[in-house]
Amino acid sequence: MAEPVAGVGRFKANYAVERKIEPFYKGGKVQLDQTGQHLFCICGTKVNILDVASGAVLRSLEQEDQEDITAFDLSPDNEVLVTASRALLLAQWAWREGNITRLWKAIHTAPVATMAFDPTSTLLATGGCDGAVRVWDIVRHYGTHHFRGSPGVVHSGRDKICVVWDVRSHQATRTVPVFESVEAAVLLPEEPAPGLGVKSKGLHFLTAGDQGMCVQARVGSRGWGRSVHWSASSLCPLTGLLRVWEAASGQCVCIQRRLPGPGQELTHCALAHRAGLLLAVTADHNLLLYEAHSLRLQKQFAGYSEEVLDVRFLGPEDSHVVVASNSPSLKVFELQTMACQILHSHTDIVLALDVFRKGWLFASCAKDQSICIWRMNKAGKVACVAQGSGHTHSVGTICCSRLKETFLVTGSQDCTVKVWPVPEALLSKGAAPDGSPVLLQAQATQRCHDKDINSVAVAPNNKLLATGSQDRTAKLWALPQCQLLGVFSGHRRGLWCVQFSPTDQVLATASADGTVKLWALQDFSCLKTFEGHDASVLKVAFVSRGTQLLSSGSDGLVKLWTIKNNECVKTLDAHEDKVWGLHCSRLDDRALTGAGDSCVILWKDVTEVEQAEEQAKREEEVVKQQELDNLLHEKRYLRALGLAISLDRPHTVLTVIQAIRRDPEACEKLGATVLQLRRDQKEALLRFCVTWNTNSRHCHDAQAVLGVLLRHEAPEELLAYPGVQTSLEALLPYTERHFQRLSRTLQAATFLDFLWHNMKLPALPAAPSVAPSAL
Repeated sequence: MAEPVAGVGRFKANYAVERKIEPFYKGGKVQLDQTGQHLFCICGTKVNILDVASGAVLRSLEQEDQEDITAFDLSPDNEVLVTASRALLLAQWAWREGNITRLWKAIHTAPVATMAFDPTSTLLATGGCDGAVRVWDIVRHYGTHHFRGSPGVVHSGRDKICVVWDVRSHQATRTVPVFESVEAAVLLPEEPAPGLGVKSKGLHFLTAGDQGMCVQARVGSRGWGRSVHWSASSLCPLTGLLRVWEAASGQCVCIQRRLPGPGQELTHCALAHRAGLLLAVTADHNLLLYEAHSLRLQKQFAGYSEEVLDVRFLGPEDSHVVVASNSPSLKVFELQTMACQILHSHTDIVLALDVFRKGWLFASCAKDQSICIWRMNKAGKVACVAQGSGHTHSVGTICCSRLKETFLVTGSQDCTVKVWPVPEALLSKGAAPDGSPVLLQAQATQRCHDKDINSVAVAPNNKLLATGSQDRTAKLWALPQCQLLGVFSGHRRGLWCVQFSPTDQVLATASADGTVKLWALQDFSCLKTFEGHDASVLKVAFVSRGTQLLSSGSDGLVKLWTIKNNECVKTLDAHEDKVWGLHCSRLDDRALTGAGDSCVILWKDVTEVEQAEEQAKREEEVVKQQELDNLLHEKRYLRALGLAISLDRPHTVLTVIQAIRRDPEACEKLGATVLQLRRDQKEALLRFCVTWNTNSRHCHDAQAVLGVLLRHEAPEELLAYPGVQTSLEALLPYTERHFQRLSRTLQAATFLDFLWHNMKLPALPAAPSVAPSAL
């Protein structure tokens, strides 16, 4: 294996989450405030509030019962938001602050299905699944009316007609058959709007349903506001077309262009009167903002991506990311502003993506057996520039040529691989991105495996092709004619991913057997096996100039491996489901993952940052240690003890305590020093005493500090320390053990003293003196 190049191929040690693209809308009602600045939508147990300009979630509102939100409405004056949960509770919010100002029972016997404020923002009507309608006075906080008689859920009808009512006389003034089930209706201002086909000042309205879309509002000759009301049919839209109707004649005067592919059915809509914005929601949970006077698309938001199947960086500087999920459409996000584009061309779920070397062109393949090539211009706009088909089953994997934009390779469930040349017309600078897509023709077709082909990879020199299959093998082929060179056998289950090393003659394979293997291209032998995932390994990628690997699995984990020693350096745990997508940036400083939890995560290499922080920390500790030694030498014990505690090292603090106790005036010095500490420092010292007390060599120092605290601190002050109960529980057993040990030692010493005194021999009598005369 190649050794890392200094400064470029350094080993990575960690990645940190830099940004997340998460679901913020999972179906149900959406609403714009009257200024068009905020968007409200339901996401499970929460109502999310988005900033329309940036697409960022400003706030999430969740009721205390943490049940799913079934309905909500914002008052016309934008001041009050009311939510209803499945627990039959209504909550009134000061939504800008995120506070509940009132909580009360809905009284309905089934969840609230819909609600609406009156124009004065003082009355709220709730329609329940129990067939009842209740009216509430929001200001005085009481129920005013209870209407019964509906046999089913109170929502709206499905009679495929729109009726104009005069609310003063309660008489229908016009009935217009629209021949489709619609969700609501919008009366347009009585002023010309050429973009909508409105050429006169008569009444016009906008609809949608199983052939179109509509929203609900009151409009009139002065603009947005007139005593005219619309009733319209609801639910079950199938195609998502916007239609404008002339009320007087009942003729359709404008039809919006239909978006290609399934999932574009419009399921909900809303209108911001003063802002002149129309909000439409598709079955794919995409939110589309239109100019109300021209139906020109202004913004797109991807509310929910379901299961993310693949992700890629886009642009020469990796300024964008493209996401493929359980949908025929693709989402392209600009990382700086998080602006979203939703791309339509495929007619079934997009399964895989890949990007060409320069980053302007990328390719996609789908269940509809087709492939597409997309181009992003310098303004960041993406358009489909080429399409091709030829496989007989789903196309599950795609790979672009590595040196130049010359070809791409696809693998399919039909067990074949196709090589597709990139037409020269796509590479010329003058090619218009908004023209009709060029037709792609396969140059070569080869049956490569006996089961589904899950992955294909092109070598860095464009001369070799690797394929991985459900038949447990990987194979190496010579391009462009797909001649078989060899087979890599050894995995116990099917292969999900194959990747060439950027620097060595090595192939990496990821398998459902939970392992990653490295293979030599020369003799097809297995060089290394990496084990650590608890489930299938779905993707693998080389990083650090081929010296390390990133792998992702169905266990929701991403692992960083060092090839030289087979070591798993780091495990990244941020996803909650299978991590299907994994891609690394050109500068090798970021990684991108997408998973079945519908989240896309941008990871940043923080190795250098953490190493710099660690180095700075070590240098700071060296300086502090030197300062500590100086303070101890100068017998400035209070300053030394405070510095040692700030280092958060129990042993260093113990050294200072021992130095204080070695002072000839130990008791006075220790007590005076400890009592001058701040409260947080005393709390830290108490925690350290727990550690010291577990060792018989240091228990005397711990007991000396405890003695000072117990003698001079009031019991209520000690009990107020955080975690004091845990500290006492840890201190008591060891203290009792030390006391028992000292008692035994004292008893032994007393017995030894007793024996010593009893073993003393009596003094010997003096020898008789001899008189001189006897000599």
